[in-house]
Amino acid sequence: MTNPFDLSGRIAVVTGANTGLGQGIALALAQAGAAIVAVGRSAMDETRAGVEAAGGRFHEIRADLSTTEPLQAIVDDTVAHFGALDILVNNAGIIRRADAVDFTEADWDAVIDTNLKSAFFLSQAAGRHMLERGRGKIVNIASLLSFQGGIRIPSYTASKSGLAGLTKLLACEWAGRGVNVNAIAPGYFVTNNTQALREDPERSSAILARIPAGRWGEPSDIGGAAVFLASAAADYVHGTVIAVDGGWLAR
Repeated sequence: MTNPFDLSGRIAVVTGANTGLGQGIALALAQAGAAIVAVGRSAMDETRAGVEAAGGRFHEIRADLSTTEPLQAIVDDTVAHFGALDILVNNAGIIRRADAVDFTEADWDAVIDTNLKSAFFLSQAAGRHMLERGRGKIVNIASLLSFQGGIRIPSYTASKSGLAGLTKLLACEWAGRGVNVNAIAPGYFVTNNTQALREDPERSSAILARIPAGRWGEPSDIGGAAVFLASAAADYVHGTVIAVDGGWLAR
């Protein structure tokens, strides 16, 4: 019987794959059989080593996703190197922290451009290729802030709420044409974006007290959801946002 979670022969682009959640997702997809195109601003030697150790093929693309300029080239490079693009994971993201009354336009624009604008236009570029082939999987990395307000992160909250909305919009347009668009909403994970929170004893303690699982998530914890949404097992799943949060939203 065919394994519906098998990604053998599939080509997956993962943005922000040099560290954290992107790296965890890239490794999980590789372990399921996918070839990985890792996109990021810095060296991805550790990700490459993990993918190749899992027996996966690996291709690296250096790109700054604060601008839309490299997005079509990412799709073109992927197709030129591997012959196709089957899976896109929009993981790259940044965060800026300040009280709403002090938040700057520069910090607003930087976060929205990377987290929302580039995610949409990379999905558009990849979507054209997928729609032409009649199949594809797009997985957006949303956030608990797609559901909640948070504090001191207005542009991040807006970007992740917007990304959840775009996930549904694209699903409505593309579900009938063979392309699945879904999202994962990670909870509190050990990543660069949460370093400031983890180093604040009061905030870290308050966060842990609310997580039923009793711990911060590790990048490896998100891989299973990514493999599911990228696989044939999710062929009838469209426009959903799956929380991987240790039970945070349930409390």
